[in-house]
Amino acid sequence: MARLLSVNVGVPKDIVVNGAVVRTAIWKEPVKGRVMARRMNLDGDGQADLIGHGGEQRAVLVYQSASYLYWERFLGRAPMPMGQFGENLTVEGMPDNEVCIGDRYRIGRAVFEVSQPRVTCHKLALRLDQRDMPSLVVRHSRPGFYMRVIEEGDVGAGDEIEKLASGLHSMSVAAIDILLYGSRHPADELRKALDIPALSMGWRSSFQALLEAQDKGSLSNAGLTSNNLAAPAWSGFRPLRVIATKKESADVRTIELASPDASPLPAPAPGQYLVLRIPTGRNASPIIRCYSLSGNPDAGTYRISAKRELNGLGSAYLHDQLSAGDMLEVSSPRGSFTLSANVATPLVLISAGIGATPVLAMLYSVLKGPQGKTPIWWIHGARDGLHHSFASETRALLDAEPAVRRCIVYSRPRSDDEIGRDFDEVGHVDLKLLEKLNVLKNANFYLCGPVGFLASLREELRDWGVADQLIHIETFGTALQSGPTTSPHPPSDQPDSGPSITFVNSNLTVRWDDRYGSLLELAEQCSVPVSWSCRSGVCHRCETAVIGGNIQYAPEPIDPPSRDAALICCARPLGDVQLDL
Repeated sequence: MARLLSVNVGVPKDIVVNGAVVRTAIWKEPVKGRVMARRMNLDGDGQADLIGHGGEQRAVLVYQSASYLYWERFLGRAPMPMGQFGENLTVEGMPDNEVCIGDRYRIGRAVFEVSQPRVTCHKLALRLDQRDMPSLVVRHSRPGFYMRVIEEGDVGAGDEIEKLASGLHSMSVAAIDILLYGSRHPADELRKALDIPALSMGWRSSFQALLEAQDKGSLSNAGLTSNNLAAPAWSGFRPLRVIATKKESADVRTIELASPDASPLPAPAPGQYLVLRIPTGRNASPIIRCYSLSGNPDAGTYRISAKRELNGLGSAYLHDQLSAGDMLEVSSPRGSFTLSANVATPLVLISAGIGATPVLAMLYSVLKGPQGKTPIWWIHGARDGLHHSFASETRALLDAEPAVRRCIVYSRPRSDDEIGRDFDEVGHVDLKLLEKLNVLKNANFYLCGPVGFLASLREELRDWGVADQLIHIETFGTALQSGPTTSPHPPSDQPDSGPSITFVNSNLTVRWDDRYGSLLELAEQCSVPVSWSCRSGVCHRCETAVIGGNIQYAPEPIDPPSRDAALICCARPLGDVQLDL
């Protein structure tokens, strides 16, 4: 008979790690007496990260005494106190390779149901002072598991654990865990897992994403990362020839690129961008810049449009020195700011200034297909007619498609800008304008423009009731985030030598030094926005496209990322590297 050995609780607190404050509730302590197990958690317990822990699906975390003994031997540790792994219930006789999703147990006066394996998290590494611990618990099939509370009641150390029912398909916690985090994802096993009604919605969504990605031929772990685009058309940079240039507006120049042998270039997804390696002088290193593709995705050539920036080395070269016949080093099309496959959903394309470039490519894409009765809006803001890029081009496109609703807004029209001919409204693109245009809240919104414009409009859309998953945003440079931000910058003590690391979306190139444990640590030192969770190559939250260069891993990821991508939490450079951050 299985037995409850300890009940452990703890509340969030701040700890300092490498000079940074981390809020966590992983420090759990055994409690005496009996504790009420309620729908959301145990009395006296709390969670700092409610995205990965806590709530009805993850009310109680369980870990096994046999795993304690295993890790004490493996890590060479003295006996560890119960609660060391952040678990609420330390148990005997419930190993991860035998307990199954959907199994039900009575402990004390409460009834529980196994809902999912533990989600790996870097805080486990902090608690055990073992950097690769999130990776180890997956590799060694000892993650622990969460249970939901079916019947509330009190529990206490010494309670016997009675199994009441078995989960459908008898898929163990360990098997479910490696099905997501491992390198093999058999479709029949994914379907079995999805058929288990007790499996939590988060894990169900991950397995569904894996199945759908397999149908599309995606190589990335779609259950862990949202970046499920096809592999890039080529690695690193290749030379493309400039075949035409055009002054698009007062401060924007358009450049058309083609393969040197005139063969058609691979079609980009509408909304993607190119990374250019731009020469700056005979003895100077090239600089890296990103430019959205602004042309028809089916053209067989690539078109970018660059705004002249004050003191901008890249834009100065493109405006003043580049000519037809010149060669540029160019990456394959990249980026996840691309159109949804759901053509039945209303579509709103909103841009300001040079932000028109990716949404213009989207406009080309949607106009080539059958539109039916799906509403489409094209909304663009510019200063005046002199700064209205693509004015005649978009006018011709939209005149041929009268069903597309359009609105051009000038903030400071000139005397010869005519309302009704050149523009439709004076002012700025905001929620009042969208309401005036009868834009639908259930549409997919694609926004591109200056950071301040995007931040303001996104908040207005959220307050209006538009779901976050319907708001798609593209911005380069300073990241668009909630709350105070620090612009990307070199580290305070940057070395003079070492491989160069370029964060292309942040327009920042710095030198690598071996004192950084990983590329993630360097990004953090530079205030480059990046997502992460496990910090040991498990969760794929930090998966980042590698535009150029090579990396090595320590530790090796459990499931390697797709080609031309890296898990930067455990990656170090083998030379100069350019990252899509």
